[in-house]
Amino acid sequence: MQIILMEKVVNLGGLGDVVKVKDGYARNFLIPQGKAKRATEANRKVFEEKRAELERVQAEAIAAAQAEAGKLEGLMLQITRKTGVDGRLFGSVSAHDITEALAAQGIQIDKAAIRLPDGPLKAIGDTPVQIVLHSDVVATVTVSVLGEH
Repeated sequence: MQIILMEKVVNLGGLGDVVKVKDGYARNFLIPQGKAKRATEANRKVFEEKRAELERVQAEAIAAAQAEAGKLEGLMLQITRKTGVDGRLFGSVSAHDITEALAAQGIQIDKAAIRLPDGPLKAIGDTPVQIVLHSDVVATVTVSVLGEH
């Protein structure tokens, strides 16, 4: 299916790009979330009329994400978990736990924005964690997992 992207989509394209994607991806994800419209002549004309406004909105979203990244960059979160005698964690530290630790400091972040490429943290120590605030803006925080017996 041919679609017009209404905002930048990672690994797909930028604002205004006409791309071909699988029908289900367009119907079930991109179009319902407002990220794309079908590439019909009528939608292309409407898009061209609204292009400046859409670019302005996207620039404002990036600026807001960069301001939020400025607050997050270099932040150290300490999370305490029960450990065994050998220092291994009982359980793990997930994106949900990191979201709660940020909320305790007054920062509201969606759980889906937290990137844990190796899965939940299962060891004591400091780990850099990326938080994707916008497709172009990524902040890095350090999560320090502390053990208690």
